[in-house]
Amino acid sequence: MKVSSKGIKNGVIEDKYGMRGPLNEYEVPTYSLPLKITEAPAKTLSYALVLEDKDDFPSNGGFSWIHWTAANIQKDELQENESMGATDFVQGVNSWISPQGGNLSRDLCSMYGGPAPSDGAHVYELHVYALDTLLQLENGFNYNILYRQMDGHILDEFTLKGIYDNQG
Repeated sequence: MKVSSKGIKNGVIEDKYGMRGPLNEYEVPTYSLPLKITEAPAKTLSYALVLEDKDDFPSNGGFSWIHWTAANIQKDELQENESMGATDFVQGVNSWISPQGGNLSRDLCSMYGGPAPSDGAHVYELHVYALDTLLQLENGFNYNILYRQMDGHILDEFTLKGIYDNQG
């Protein structure tokens, strides 16, 4: 399986998908990355994804920052900013629900919350999983529940990386 994104050029995430793009009223970036999946296993019934920033671990109190989780995606392409109005797949909470993220509501956090590094350039990992099932999840699911439900159902996975720098 392969995953690509028009929003990541030469290993760099374009400005509009992070802190220099559209922000909500809490200054969280909300304009989601597009992605395209190719060469998925024949028995794939759905996809799940996690956008993660491991480089944020030292600055936020000791955890990897989760920017986006989604599941039950039944198409091989997501358009840019599709997270905002998605009705054909479910989305889990991102790390803005945490005290470090401002304790935002579950509704506000159940979508893409893009890169906003506080300390230089960070590497963002978009993990995409091909699954042999649909998961029993609703909008607002927790990250750990996603992984529990995917256990034993992952046919293939791919990680796409991109850098986003707070200096532009």
